[in-house]
Amino acid sequence: MKIVIIGIQGAGKSTQGNLLAERLDVPYLSTGHIFRKLAREKSKIGRYIKETMTAGFLIPDKKTLQIVTEYLQRPEYKNGYIIDGFPRTVEQAKEFSHEVDKVVYLRVSDKEALWRLSYRNGEVRDDETVAAVRKRIELFHKVTEPVLDYYRKKGILIEVDGEKPIEEVSKEIFKKLGI
Repeated sequence: MKIVIIGIQGAGKSTQGNLLAERLDVPYLSTGHIFRKLAREKSKIGRYIKETMTAGFLIPDKKTLQIVTEYLQRPEYKNGYIIDGFPRTVEQAKEFSHEVDKVVYLRVSDKEALWRLSYRNGEVRDDETVAAVRKRIELFHKVTEPVLDYYRKKGILIEVDGEKPIEEVSKEIFKKLGI
């Protein structure tokens, strides 16, 4: 099964993605994982990604789509995967939708996401200031929320209350996926 997990930063995508991957016995990855792994490779694309990321730039949408699509053609993903961080735009979703069986949306309020990210393990993280997190959440609403409507219209979107305890969230996901 090929599943995309969508949610604002702090929604629990990594936690639920790993639980789902374990349940389905398929790999879990994020676009960040893909880019970091490729950047370590001694290849043309690896050098491009490393140079782009080192310079502090984002990988452009078309390039992201190409990289993710090619990456997921590797043998370890032939039986399925769980991915988060992609697609981020409707254009990416349209180009990639033929490969997606289900899309899980972890619904979490902005307030809850801010709290989770600001106080992981009771400590404020230096790399996730409130201002930076608010900007990412704002971008999610502006750029990624339309992706939810796209998948909703296709009939493959599963919405889950991501504010419940981890076990309840995963139970609801499993139930809605029929696994």
